[in-house]
Amino acid sequence: MNTLRDRTKIFAKEIIRFCISLPPTDEARVIKRQLLRSGTSPGAHCREAFRSRSNAEMISKLETALQELDESVYWMELLIDVEVVSVKRLQPLMQEADELIAMAVASVRTIKRRR
Repeated sequence: MNTLRDRTKIFAKEIIRFCISLPPTDEARVIKRQLLRSGTSPGAHCREAFRSRSNAEMISKLETALQELDESVYWMELLIDVEVVSVKRLQPLMQEADELIAMAVASVRTIKRRR
């Protein structure tokens, strides 16, 4: 089973591949930059979280990853809403984002219970 750290890295790679495929319109370019940033940063934050020096630091990094994942879902929803891409095309990425959010929330809750 892949860990949160592994899956967020895989998610980042899939976001990059998806963004490469976006059309070269001005609108898509703006959203692409936002999605690239928010979709790749959860992996970095999770990596930092697992190297943290305290539970508080770990929680902070995981919660930042959560915010970025939620932002990624927002940008993907926007691409669908303005009909740049179809729901079908983005569904797997959105599903993975939802699963990563659930994993991160569970991790934060577990750490908070231990404190």
